[in-house]
Amino acid sequence: MNVGAFVCSCGGTCDVDLESVRDGVRDVDVVASSEQLCRDALPAVDGLIDEYDLDQLIVGACDDGCRAKFDDLVERNGLHPDAAAYVDHRERAGWVHERDDATDKTARLINARRTGLEYEAATRTVSREAGEQVLVVGDAETAAALADSAEVTLLADGAEYADADADLSDVAVERGRLVAVEGRFGEFEVQVEACVTDDCISCMKCVKEGPDGMVTRRPVDIHPDAPEGEWTDCCPTDAIDLSGVTSTLDADQVVDPAGTSTARAGRIGYYTGPVDAGTIASVESLLGGVEKPKYLDLEMDVCAAGDSGQQGCTACVDACPHDAVDRPAVDEVEFDLTACENCGACTSSCPTGATSLREPSNERIAREVEALLSRETDEGGIWPFTGGDGGIETPVIAFTCDERAAAALDEYGRRAAAGEDITYPPVLPVEVNCTDTVGEGHVMHALAAGAAGVAIVGCGGDCLHSGPDPKAELVDRLNRATSDLGLGERVGFFAPDPHEPGAFAEEISRFTELTLDPTPVPEGEHRSTGVVRDDKQNPAFNSHDWTLESVRRILEFAEPEREEIRGLKDFGVMSVNDACNLTPTCSTLCPTDAIRRTDDGNLQFNHEDCVNCGLCEEGCPETAITMERGLDLSRLPENRTAGEGAVADDDSRWETVHDGEMLECVRCGDPFTSAASAEHIQSEVGDLVEGIAPDSDHSVFEYCGDCRAQLLFDNR
Repeated sequence: MNVGAFVCSCGGTCDVDLESVRDGVRDVDVVASSEQLCRDALPAVDGLIDEYDLDQLIVGACDDGCRAKFDDLVERNGLHPDAAAYVDHRERAGWVHERDDATDKTARLINARRTGLEYEAATRTVSREAGEQVLVVGDAETAAALADSAEVTLLADGAEYADADADLSDVAVERGRLVAVEGRFGEFEVQVEACVTDDCISCMKCVKEGPDGMVTRRPVDIHPDAPEGEWTDCCPTDAIDLSGVTSTLDADQVVDPAGTSTARAGRIGYYTGPVDAGTIASVESLLGGVEKPKYLDLEMDVCAAGDSGQQGCTACVDACPHDAVDRPAVDEVEFDLTACENCGACTSSCPTGATSLREPSNERIAREVEALLSRETDEGGIWPFTGGDGGIETPVIAFTCDERAAAALDEYGRRAAAGEDITYPPVLPVEVNCTDTVGEGHVMHALAAGAAGVAIVGCGGDCLHSGPDPKAELVDRLNRATSDLGLGERVGFFAPDPHEPGAFAEEISRFTELTLDPTPVPEGEHRSTGVVRDDKQNPAFNSHDWTLESVRRILEFAEPEREEIRGLKDFGVMSVNDACNLTPTCSTLCPTDAIRRTDDGNLQFNHEDCVNCGLCEEGCPETAITMERGLDLSRLPENRTAGEGAVADDDSRWETVHDGEMLECVRCGDPFTSAASAEHIQSEVGDLVEGIAPDSDHSVFEYCGDCRAQLLFDNR
């Protein structure tokens, strides 16, 4: 890939040193600048594309008109339609920061964009066919509005529609009250309860003779509180059933204005709350089905959800705000990829890497963070910014929602350019689909790469995905962890309001200037691998491994205040009491092979690999296991010596958590079960098998399975 970088000062309105920016841009074939890149400099850019055979452009262009001109330039040169990638250095830097900071940030943004392109995933799609059946609950106007484009059924939900103002001539009106909505887009099942069966012929006798206000005409239905009496005998078809009859209506989409979705941010094809023109448009856009990008990559063979009927990790199900993750069984997880909205909540909560975003991937985010924090030049030296030490003194990585939060920051820039006094510290943005994407791996990696702090910049209480107090729990946990690591609190959440730039500027300034001390971790010298060992089957940049790798990097420079690092959810510490019989349940269930039983009867635990899924504790038949959340530095292999204390002789990663005794077969000599298990089984069923092998000198419980079978065959 031949890459050219182009930056301008937008007619001199961006207070940046263009020459210094050019010096700071790395790993491109050519870099050029102009005060008016999209006007007088366009012919020169055209010439550079030809001279350097460029197939990728990175352009500092924020204005839609400027971007359109570069898109036309790309098309004229026969390049790929996405060959121009844009950097917002105007609204996010040149208009809201001091000159040195803006110059420094602009070069870093270009470098990060260049790096991110190397890890950009190819687009894939998922699709689901659906029909045009739309069920509307209790809203005649909405049903009528959709009738021209869809096959609409109006569920009366106890209301009377005989005198409805809306035109329902093309709408099927069904009796009954809504009980529940199950299923998903294209295959919803709506449970309905009514007091009139389908035998009703709408003769109106019950309307005439029934209690006033208790029987509707269209459709004919009876209020569940209607009193019993002789009037119920008037129906010629015996269709009245005051005990209630249930039925199911099928629909591709459901509009339920009075409903409350189980998903915090709604689910595809199911609409609740006030209905407006946007709702109607959404319904119509999905008629016939949907085709959308595939947002997730799944590696379910490393999932810690459960096994053998035992429930383990539930993080992705709990985190998803769109009901796109389901558990059809206690030990199964199912993803509805067409319902996924790319928020990343499941991926940031998953400790094993079973779920990961395709774009941006964790690796792409990691590389962009590292590029933002690096000041190395192409020649291997440090960028001599403006010939001195100017530029960003407190590098803060800002994981920024690319929807509302990004739009608010852009608005700040435009207001500053229009003359308002708006400035804020030059935080270094990494745009994410939603701040739900951000987990402990992202934050700890940024600190390991030398960031002085991490700002999570999102929507606040009206987030499209997170709901109220987004990331509050994460921020609290990670500040506890960074404090335990000896760094102090270095994580904050910020919600920029487009109408209140001063509040954001004050909060982010307080965070960078008062909260953050200089970090002991060198800036821009760390390149993450995303793994702790090459022999693990988990995908790289899974939360557990990525976090642990980052912690180890931080500890090269920091002095922890305690051995137990609290706040890191993806690590567990196992303890075992004397009730343990060394049954293999825990080692069999463990999805990361962090538990093993040795031939000499010891139960051993590997803290480095434990993701705190809870399967061992849940499945232990003796309830002998207790798991505690947190990273214990003293139990990591680098802090132990093989054979020391409770550590296994062969590998310092393993520690013995329970001393037991294995029983060796009296015939073949192989260890086959624990002495405690054999004793327990014998106490339970010994009387039932007494005398089954009278010629043997030993109990049948002293033989392994194969030898026991041979013994019984010989004594038949």
